Amino acid sequence: MSDMKTIQTGTNPMSFIRKVTNEQKRKDSVELLEMMVKVTGEPARMWGPSIIGFGKYHYKYDSGREGDMCLTGFSPRSQALTLYLGPGLQDEKLMATLGKYKTGKGCLYIKNLDDVDRTVLRKLIAKSVEEMRKRYPAE
Repeated sequence: MSDMKTIQTGTNPMSFIRKVTNEQKRKDSVELLEMMVKVTGEPARMWGPSIIGFGKYHYKYDSGREGDMCLTGFSPRSQALTLYLGPGLQDEKLMATLGKYKTGKGCLYIKNLDDVDRTVLRKLIAKSVEEMRKRYPAE
């Protein structure tokens, strides 16, 4: 079995954000960090080299593979801000009012925060975190 690549690191999330070359993504990343801290009540931590995560949960697959991952988080990728919301993306009513975005498996892709309704985004983050905490209660 291979080693986990996405593990919590000691890197300071703000140091990482300061290195983002795109000014808009850098501004949006600071805003997302502050939003996710407020929604989750958890400090920002780096997961792997490029994910800013909040909280954590422990998973275990039927195969025996297990590990820890952040409850929610984001990464300022070159193409878009990638938000890891998993269950929050299943709320069709909220998604319909969010604005301009794309989705992938458990991910929400936003070019910049001005493309979406921030109140709706906050609700999606909160819904995702609430569902993840139900699925993976802290031990």
